[in-house]
Amino acid sequence: MPPISRTVRIGSSHGLHARPAKLFAQAAKEAGIPITVAKDSGAPVNAASILGVIALGVEQGDYVTLTADGDGAEAALDQLAELLTTDHDAA
Repeated sequence: MPPISRTVRIGSSHGLHARPAKLFAQAAKEAGIPITVAKDSGAPVNAASILGVIALGVEQGDYVTLTADGDGAEAALDQLAELLTTDHDAA
């Protein structure tokens, strides 16, 4: 089965700063399969690496592409896409 990808728009009003990046990286790690995230046409980074995710410099409204490979890839991308499109900075 080839890797699957999904492009999503960032919903958090302050982008992927520490708190949403931590939630995202933790969920990617718990998926137990290789997952990468890339901003625009940039190089992909390990989605389970909080430092890698923060280093992308993702802001609200930016688009990122998630790629996953392995059993449960579709479900993992569904969960991660939901985390990315949610505004974690809303009161």
